[in-house]
Amino acid sequence: MAKALLGYVGGSDPRLLAEMRRLQQRVQDLESELGRIQAENDALSAAASHDRFMESIDAHQAEPALT
Repeated sequence: MAKALLGYVGGSDPRLLAEMRRLQQRVQDLESELGRIQAENDALSAAASHDRFMESIDAHQAEPALT
């Protein structure tokens, strides 16, 4: 029965196993790159938000500091 399920006695094709390992490694690489890019995007978004906040403050119209 097991032979019928596998299709032949030799088991899995080594080329298919190597391709599967290569694809799994590629998926891991892409997932780690995605995480890095998302973190970089979050940092850039936070910096842009801070810059917009700082631009919204008009120093020329600010009240003088108390001395």
